[in-house]
Amino acid sequence: MSHTHELPAAAAWSAPVRAGRTVRLTALGDNANASVLIVGADRLDRLNIPDTLKSQMSARIKPGMVLMSDRGQALATVLDSTLDWHDCLTGALPGRLLLLELTKHGFGEADLHGCINFFSKVAVSDSASLEFVPGHATAGDSVTLRADQDLLIFISTTPHALSDLPGAGVAVQIETPEHTEDPELREEAQRALRLTRELIA
Repeated sequence: MSHTHELPAAAAWSAPVRAGRTVRLTALGDNANASVLIVGADRLDRLNIPDTLKSQMSARIKPGMVLMSDRGQALATVLDSTLDWHDCLTGALPGRLLLLELTKHGFGEADLHGCINFFSKVAVSDSASLEFVPGHATAGDSVTLRADQDLLIFISTTPHALSDLPGAGVAVQIETPEHTEDPELREEAQRALRLTRELIA
C-alpha cells in the first residue's frame, strides 16, 4: 500500500494511519512547516510533548525519538530525517486550519493540543525569547515516522507562528513497508514501545 498526497502552502489535511505504516513528509520548498497533531485511533491517547521531551532528555524532535502519549504509550517513532531539529515548543498558532480538520473527526477547540512543527527550528535569543531560524529547511528535506499504533494524523502547512517568510507545500507519503528496524532509542522510549506492542498484540 502506498499513497501520496501533496498539501500546498497554508493548507491542512488529515488521515487515519494503521500501525506499522510509515509516514514520510517531504518539504516541497524552502522554509516549509508541517504542524502535526497525532491522536490514537481509540481517541484515548494524545501526543504529549512535555512527556516526550522530558523522558528522552531533549528540547527538540529528532531521529531516534518515540512520540509518546499522555498515558506513556508510543504513538509513532521518528525513524529518520534529513534534519536533526524539529520544533515542538511553540505549538501551532494560528491553529485555525488544524481546528477545521479536527472538527471533521468530531473533535473541538479543546483538542488543539501541543504539536510538532516539522522542518522548523527555533533558538533562544540574547533576550531569552524564542526566535525562528530562517533557512533551516530547504526543498527536499524529509522526515519519516512509523505509526506504532493505529493513529489519526492531522497536518497543517501554515507558516510557523514566529516566521514572517512565505510557507511551502509538503508531500505526505504513507506506505506499508515489509519491515522496519527500531532506531537506537533511550530506555524510556524502548519501554513505551514495549508497552504499546503488548497492548495491541
